[in-house]
Parts: sequence; C-alpha cells; structure tokens
Amino acid sequence: MPQLIAPSPHLHGTWIAAREEWGPDAHMDGAGLGSGDDVDTPEGFAAWTRKLRRYADRSVPVEHGRVHATYWWITEDDTYLGAIDLRHYLNGFLLDAGGHIGYGIRPSARRRGLATWALTAVLHEARVLGMDRVLLTCDPGNTGSVRTIERGGGVLEDVRETLIGPKRRYWITL
Repeated sequence: MPQLIAPSPHLHGTWIAAREEWGPDAHMDGAGLGSGDDVDTPEGFAAWTRKLRRYADRSVPVEHGRVHATYWWITEDDTYLGAIDLRHYLNGFLLDAGGHIGYGIRPSARRRGLATWALTAVLHEARVLGMDRVLLTCDPGNTGSVRTIERGGGVLEDVRETLIGPKRRYWITL
C-alpha cells in the first residue's frame, strides 16, 4: 500500500536507485533537487532532506527564487517510488511554467495510478492550507500527466510557450 511520507534520510539507497532509473541528468519533477544539493553522500542526503522539510515552515525564509512548499515522498514498503510537492504560493516562474504542484514517479513504478493517488491526497492538503484553486502544468506530449491532472479535476486553461518551453496549464478548483 503506498503512502506519502516526509523526505527521510533512511531512504537514501532506494532514492539513489530511483535516480539511476531516471538517468543522471534527468529532472525529477516534485523532488525539490537543486543543482548544488549533495545527495550522493549520506551526510549530504540527510542535509538535503532536512532542507526539504524546512521549506514547509512559513516562519523560515527560503532562498531567492524559491517559495514555501511541502514535499512528500511516495513510498511503499520502504521503497522510494516518487515525489510530489505543494507550493504554498506562486512566484512569477511558477505562475508561468511550474504551478502549485509538481510530481514525478520513478520509471519502474509508473502506470500503477500512483500519481493520481498522490495528487488526490495533496489536493486535500491544499484545501487544509486554505487554497481555493491550484495550477498544474505539464509538457504537451506527456499523456500520463495530462490524464493524471484531468482525473484530479484539472480544467485546461491553455497551452502556451513558457520560460522552459511549451506547457499545458490546468486549474483545479478545490
């Protein structure tokens, strides 16, 4: 049975295995991984997971260009399957291209409904935070994400060119 958990250093090995499935230079949507984050050493990985958990604390300032966000890992039997994050508000980049929610499922765990399940759970968390609607985006050719977002109630606003290429933009009313 899958579950959402806070990022945890005890999953270092299984997280590394998931990253290897994606490939060394692939972007892992929803993971919150920055270019300067050390995730290869146990110490660096532990520091990174602490940083991810800290982003949810609205009393602690975040780095320039970041917003407060809550990160969850999608796990099953202590195996990392993916990640999903809820950005508490939007900056200019997120309004243009990134949205409130990002998620990614490791390749070997796809096509099991995990993204839809996680999105449903995080939409509840968005309501708890007092949000009345959320923006989700995806690449035009990403049919898996299109289906996930539409199953979650996403209504297509448009497809537009953004700072990072073309994106389908969906709003979900909570």
